[in-house]
Amino acid sequence: MRACLIGTPARASFDTCGILVNGQERMSEPSPTIEGFRAAFRRPALTFAEIAWRWTIGATTAALFIFYCIEFLDTLPVTNADSILLSTRQPMLVGKAIAHILRGSLNRAISAAVFAALALSLLWIIAASIGRLATVRALLTYFRRDVAGNACAAIVSRPTNEDDVSTKARDAGKPRPIRALIDLSFLRASVLLAMILAFAGAAILVSFISPNANPRPGLSVILFFPVAGLICMAGWALNWWLSMAGIFAVRDGEDALAALSAAVTVSRERTASVFAVSIWTGLAHLVAFSIATTAVSLPLAFIRVAPSRIVIAGIILVTLTYFAVADWLYMARLAGYVCIGEMPDAVASSAPMPAPRLEPTQATIDRDEPILSDLPNLAVET
Repeated sequence: MRACLIGTPARASFDTCGILVNGQERMSEPSPTIEGFRAAFRRPALTFAEIAWRWTIGATTAALFIFYCIEFLDTLPVTNADSILLSTRQPMLVGKAIAHILRGSLNRAISAAVFAALALSLLWIIAASIGRLATVRALLTYFRRDVAGNACAAIVSRPTNEDDVSTKARDAGKPRPIRALIDLSFLRASVLLAMILAFAGAAILVSFISPNANPRPGLSVILFFPVAGLICMAGWALNWWLSMAGIFAVRDGEDALAALSAAVTVSRERTASVFAVSIWTGLAHLVAFSIATTAVSLPLAFIRVAPSRIVIAGIILVTLTYFAVADWLYMARLAGYVCIGEMPDAVASSAPMPAPRLEPTQATIDRDEPILSDLPNLAVET
């Protein structure tokens, strides 16, 4: 016998279905990994939206970098002596010429790079916040309306739209999540800056182990890599928490700290599901990266026989294809996390139903019944 339990409208979660086994209902919990890939397949517009804002930032960064290099090189003075040294094509003479050309221009280069980094960071914070707001809202609508509405459509009919109306009325009083998303994006940018400063600090610390009087570069390298690994792990963990918190900032309409707390709570309660989504999408990303690197090597093999423009165009095409697949996998992982965030309430509310207790019926025996008497022919006599 099939049975369905409708999730509470507070989170508009899934309809969880189960089968009655031995008088108790065994819940069939959906797989967040499968639901994430299914959402990425069924909603390709979400991937295009993710590609739109990510590639906009990437194209802007590439154009700004090219413009920066052209303008910076245009400000460098090149004397006749430098031109003569460069024309010799001797490594030592060319190196001296380049050092003379770049002398005194380090301050301008650093100032321009810092200004460009600040402008790109501001652009990324705004674009990432708006893009995450659009994609997470679309995923929430997909899981609440399509997945939850069709999970048990063959068994029970959906209730009226009163739950949706009450949800909209309840969400109307919450603050807009764009402020929390901007705060989370700012924290993610701060984590990247902290990682860069931590790398610089680690390099300075290990340099004291190898002074000029007693140089030990091997020991410095051996000590630097473990510290760099710890910095990368800490930065990756913080960035992952902040990225996942954006889901709960959009869903609950809370501030950045409350969204981060919700992300920690959900990932602690459903560690296996979060780990499964991360592992499977990570393995798929690794496979895509391996295929892309192999495909890039094919045009390079014909670099001596084919025109250079065709080779460069092939490399660019393979690279863009890999970036598109990587964005699609990221959307699948994000959909898996949204699925995990929507599941706990429904699963908690759909605990196994206790089997109905059947009271045993005890038949009463009338001891005065003649047919049960030990005396023979008593029933006949009566």
